[in-house]
Amino acid sequence: MYYSNGNYEAFARPLKPVDVDKKSAYLVGAGLASLAAACFLIRDGQMKGENIHILEELSLPGGACDGIKDNQKGFIIRGGREMENHFECLWDLFRSIPSIETDGVSVLDEFYWLNKADPNYSLMRVTKNQGRDAELGGKFDLSEQASKEMVTLFMTKDEDLYDKRIDEVFSTELLNSNFWLYWRTMFAFRDWHSALEMKLYLQRFIHHIGGLPDLSALKFTKYNQYESLILPMVKYLEAHGVQFQYDTMVTNVIFDCKNGKKRATKIICNRAGKEEVIPLSKNELVFITNGSCTENSTLGDDDHAPVFDDSISGCWELWRNIAKQDPAFGKPDKFCTNTKETNWESATVTTLDDRIPPYIEKICKRDPFNGKVVTGGIITAQDSNWMLSYTVNRQPHFKEQPKDQLTVWVYGLFSEVPGNYIKKPMKECTGVEITEEWLYHMGVPESQIHDMATKSAHTIPCMMPYITAFFMPRRAGDRPKVVPDGSENFAFLGQFADTPRDTVFTTEYSVRTGMEAVYTLLDIDRGVPEVFNSCYDIRVLLDSTVKMMDGKKPGDTKLPFIMNLVKKKGLKKISGTVIEEVLQRYNII
Repeated sequence: MYYSNGNYEAFARPLKPVDVDKKSAYLVGAGLASLAAACFLIRDGQMKGENIHILEELSLPGGACDGIKDNQKGFIIRGGREMENHFECLWDLFRSIPSIETDGVSVLDEFYWLNKADPNYSLMRVTKNQGRDAELGGKFDLSEQASKEMVTLFMTKDEDLYDKRIDEVFSTELLNSNFWLYWRTMFAFRDWHSALEMKLYLQRFIHHIGGLPDLSALKFTKYNQYESLILPMVKYLEAHGVQFQYDTMVTNVIFDCKNGKKRATKIICNRAGKEEVIPLSKNELVFITNGSCTENSTLGDDDHAPVFDDSISGCWELWRNIAKQDPAFGKPDKFCTNTKETNWESATVTTLDDRIPPYIEKICKRDPFNGKVVTGGIITAQDSNWMLSYTVNRQPHFKEQPKDQLTVWVYGLFSEVPGNYIKKPMKECTGVEITEEWLYHMGVPESQIHDMATKSAHTIPCMMPYITAFFMPRRAGDRPKVVPDGSENFAFLGQFADTPRDTVFTTEYSVRTGMEAVYTLLDIDRGVPEVFNSCYDIRVLLDSTVKMMDGKKPGDTKLPFIMNLVKKKGLKKISGTVIEEVLQRYNII
C-alpha cells in the first residue's frame, strides 16, 4: 500500500489482484469501517460478494453511524457526523455507491448537490442567559501567551506528547478562551484528553480555523447518517451477494505468531447461544473492528434515566482477548478502563406540537420546517453547567418523520455536574428533566417549562460510557497498526486502529482504515489518497494564523517565528517580490 494525491490516481481503476478469486473475507463488525472495507473489496479488490461475510453482534448494521425509529421508544439519534471537503477516502468511496433515492446518481452526487444548494453555516453558535446572544462576535480571544501555546503544540513532535494531557500543554488562560469553547464543544475534547490528539486535530483541520465560530467548514447529509450513508452501502453490498450475519458475537480471533509472521487461524463466535469456530487459511482474510465508542450505550425514556453500564464486554472484551496474544495488537485497557473520563450523554427530543419550534426559530434565526439548514451545527449554552449543546439538522431528519415534528439532538459534555435548572447531574436525569434543562437555556419561561417538557416533547436520553475513549492519552503501540508488521491475512479497522496523521472520531478515519486494510492485504496497485496536507501549505498557515488572532497582524506581536519573518531587514529583502505579495494578501504585513 502507498499514498497518493492528485486526480491521476484518483480516477484510475486498478487491475484485478492476483488470485483474488481464491480468497474470501470475514469482517468482524458492521460499522462504517467494516462496511467500507467490504465495498473496497468488491470495487477495487474485485472480490466476489458471496465470498465476503460480515459478522455483527447487533441486529442491524451501522455501528456508531445511527439514526433509527424504535417502535417502542421513537426516534433516536446517539450522535451526528460532521464532514468536510477533504475527507478524501470517504468521497472516493461514496462516488461509487449508488443513491437509494435517485436513479443513476451516487451518494456523493446527491451530497454535493445538496450542500452546494444549501451550504451550512450557523447564525447563532453560542448563547448565554437563557437563549440570548453570547456576543462573542466570532472572536477567539486568544492572548499572546495562549497563541504561543497553540503554535508550540502545532510544532511539537508526536513523541514528546506521548501520554500527556491537554491541560499539561495548555494553560488556564487558553482553556478559558472563546477558542477552547468553540473547539471542545465541536470536537468533544475535555481538559484531561490527549495532547497528541489535540495536536493532530489542530494540524488536520488547520484550514478550517476560520470556520469554527460559524461552522461554515461543515457539511451534513440530507437525513441521519444511517439512512443517508449506511443504508446505501448495505444495499450495494447486498446487491453484490455479500453475506450479513447479525446477532453474532465474535469473542476471539486466534493467531499463530512466530518467526516474525502473524496469521489469523480461526474466529470464535457465539450465535444463538452456541459457540461456533470458523477455521481460517491464508486465503481467508479477517478484518477486525477493535473497540467501539458506542459499546454499552444505554437508553432511557421520558421517565427514566439510562443505566450507566461500564462493564467491559462486546468488542472491548474481544480486543482484550486478541491483545493477550501479541504486543503488536495494542493495549485496550488504555482506552476502556476510565469511563469517568470517557463518557458523555446525548438525547433525542421530538417536538409534538407548535410550542417549542418558535423558541428554536428565535435562536437560530431560521424556520426549522423549511427543509434547509436550521441551526447549522451545534448551538452551545455557554453558561450551562452541563456545557449543553444542541442541533437541529435539516428536517425531516428521518424519512418517516411527520412533517409537523422536529427532531433535536442535545448533548452535555459535562454529564457529572448538577444542571442550572435541574439540580442533578445529566447522567441521573430522565428525558423530561433533560428537556426541562434544555428549555431553560432556550429561554422558555420557568412557569411553562415543566408543562412543555411533558406535553410538547418526547425525549430519549442515551448514555455512552466510551464515547471519547479514543481521546485518552496514549503513545505509539497502544493502538495496533491497521495491518500489523508480519500480518499475512488480517487487519484492524476503525477508530482504535492506528494510521498516520489522520484524526479519530471522524467518518474519514473509519473509511481510511478500511481502504488501507484492503489495499494492503490484496496488494491493490492504486494509491490510497493521503491525508489533506493543509498543515504544510504556507498559505493556509498564514491565513489561519491571522484568523486565530482575530485579524490582528502577527507582525505586531511577539510570536517568535513571525517576528523573525518580518524583521525590518527581512522586509527590505522581500520588497517587490512574490513573498511580500503573499504576506500582504494574508494580512501578515
